[in-house]
Amino acid sequence: MIVPIVRRNKHGNSTIATAIRTETLDHLGYLRYRYPILRHERSANRMTEDQLDRVDRNILAALSGEGRLSMAELSDKVGLSKTPVQARVRRLEKDGYIRGYSAIIDRERMGEGHVAFVQVKLSDTRSLALAEFNRAVQSVAEIEQCHMMAASFDYLLKVRTRDIAAYRRVLGERISALPHVAQTSTFVAMETVKDR
Repeated sequence: MIVPIVRRNKHGNSTIATAIRTETLDHLGYLRYRYPILRHERSANRMTEDQLDRVDRNILAALSGEGRLSMAELSDKVGLSKTPVQARVRRLEKDGYIRGYSAIIDRERMGEGHVAFVQVKLSDTRSLALAEFNRAVQSVAEIEQCHMMAASFDYLLKVRTRDIAAYRRVLGERISALPHVAQTSTFVAMETVKDR
């Protein structure tokens, strides 16, 4: 039997969910009811990853493939009418699952086709030194990505420039001058096979 369940937290916010009621006998022979949740209908609270249902995931997949879909096109793709899809998209934006929308630029045509990955080892890895490096790396426009690593080096940078000569200048004048940089190793990408 499918039943609606209303749950309230200590702040008085409620969540309505759909569940299937199952009846079982416990070890003493008493009838027990269980209500495993099928899906959440609406929530006044911020959603967590395990609360995303199939439709939410389909919306995220469709928008990550084509961020310029109209609500009508998106509703066709996920099998819901336009109004509930708009509400779900707003909720996904508010809860931080959708952080923004952007255009995918052809970097080759923009004269930024040279990609290098740079391993950076710091001379000091205390919190203050890491914070200084993290702040300074934001100012180098050619650094497209910066990841702190659990490895034999401290950071991995993705650097995009026009060509190898431009990369050498960025490495020598900008990256090597970042706070606490002790050593770098460069790996040049020959071809991008997958870039999502």
